[in-house]
Amino acid sequence: MSILTQKLFSFLLAIGLLLSIQSCDEPTYIPKPRGYFKINFPEKKYTLFNQTGYPYQFEIPTYAVIEKDTMFFEQKTENPWWINVTMQSLNAKIYISYKEINGQNTLANLLNDSYNMSHYHSKKANYINEKDVFHTPNNVHGLYYDVGGNAASALQFYATDSVRHFIRGALYFNSTPNVDSLKPLNEFLRKDVEHLINTLKWTR
Repeated sequence: MSILTQKLFSFLLAIGLLLSIQSCDEPTYIPKPRGYFKINFPEKKYTLFNQTGYPYQFEIPTYAVIEKDTMFFEQKTENPWWINVTMQSLNAKIYISYKEINGQNTLANLLNDSYNMSHYHSKKANYINEKDVFHTPNNVHGLYYDVGGNAASALQFYATDSVRHFIRGALYFNSTPNVDSLKPLNEFLRKDVEHLINTLKWTR
């Protein structure tokens, strides 16, 4: 090996060692997992909503207020008993619509409408679970719709006595749907929806 070749080899070796030392000193980049804001949930307490003239009553969380709903898709509601259970601190609402079963609103038609409205969200849903049927001692029975994925409403239900009364409810958030960030909220508020249903009574 010539002197020139030896010098070139030594130079390249020194450069390699220098780069190796520098790379050891540089911190390795590790991407942070996506995080979400911590939510301080309120204490679960309930109060009775029992407005004079309404055909139903139930208990709502103390951190909720009742807002009368007068419009539905830019049209007037067909009766004055449509309400929103608004939880401002959680940026959420339970939309409650009421219909009286009669010749025009047959039970079959109302059940079909409820099915179609729930499955309207299936475009962005991973699944829709309709198997969670409920019955209460107050002549109330119905069905939950658990909608998986980034659907606008992850929890919907209907409740009826099959003779006169029919209520449909849907939980919505005033934010872009994200299944991961909304999961704790959905789990927390599902208990409130279940409590509402379990305390639902017909007043007529």
